[in-house]
Amino acid sequence: MVELLRTNDLVLISFIEALLAGAGIECFVADQYMSAVEGSLGFLPRRILVREREMIRARQVLRDAGLEEELKRDEREARRRPAFQRG
Repeated sequence: MVELLRTNDLVLISFIEALLAGAGIECFVADQYMSAVEGSLGFLPRRILVREREMIRARQVLRDAGLEEELKRDEREARRRPAFQRG
């Protein structure tokens, strides 16, 4: 699986999960249980993962739902991450 998006916004994660499920795209939210480690402060982002073969279609589903800016924001932030943290 590959990273589609990384965010701290739990409402956005739920929305994306519903959009992808509606399109028949299986996804996995990684790091969602890290809140126990971080003390529920919400500073560790959750990652939405999809199968590599579904990535283009998943990105299109998000664009069609008006979430293109979220994808662009995540891409900008990804460029600032150290190489070992990039999806």
